[in-house]
Order: sequence, then C-alpha cells, then structure tokens
Amino acid sequence: VQLQASGGGTVQAGGSLKISCAASGRTFNNNGMGWFRQAPGQEREFVASIGWRGSATVYADSVKGRFTISRDNAKNTLYLQMNSLKPEDTAVYYCAAARKSFGSSGLNDYNYWGQGTQVTVSS
Repeated sequence: VQLQASGGGTVQAGGSLKISCAASGRTFNNNGMGWFRQAPGQEREFVASIGWRGSATVYADSVKGRFTISRDNAKNTLYLQMNSLKPEDTAVYYCAAARKSFGSSGLNDYNYWGQGTQVTVSS
C-alpha cells in the first residue's frame, strides 16, 4: 500500500502549484484524506482534509481561501491546488489516508502516509 505525492517544486510568491497524491495497492475511496505539511525545525501541521465523497472539506486558517483540496475516486488520486502562495507555505507536503470516512485535522486520525513532496516559495 503506497501513497505517492508528486508535483512539488519552486514557485515565486503569488504563484500557484497543484500537487497530487496517487494511491496504489488498495483503494481509499471510502476513507477521508488529508494534506499536512512540515517546515524545517517545525512540527507537522494540518493543511486540509476531505471526506470520502469529496463534499466535506476543512482547511487550516492559514490556507483558507487560497488552497483547494479535491479528490478523484475513479483515479484514486488526491489533489491540492495552491494559489497566492507565500514564502511561509514552504514545506514538505504529505498526503494521508484517514482511518474513517471523513477527514480530520488530527495526525493520529490517519494511518497511511505518503513520502512527501517539497514545495518552496521564493520571495
């Protein structure tokens, strides 16, 4: 079972980036999914989550209005569209699959994690 995050890179402040997370080995269509991020020297923090149907989304205050989480269950893939990026968004972004059908902001509510993709926002 693997979650493979991709699409990270370097972008200037104010720019956009879309990262993806593809699942293999099993389907997570009945699970909530989430994105977290971790900057150097900091703890991993919640970014956004989505329910199994894709209709229930939750965002951290720091990204609300700028980031959009979505999923394509037919492709077993999770996405995070990031707009109006800021230097403080620089981090390794991790996707995760929740134990239940809804997403959550708690790290312990997730039992499958991807390897992370680096997002760097230059000023």
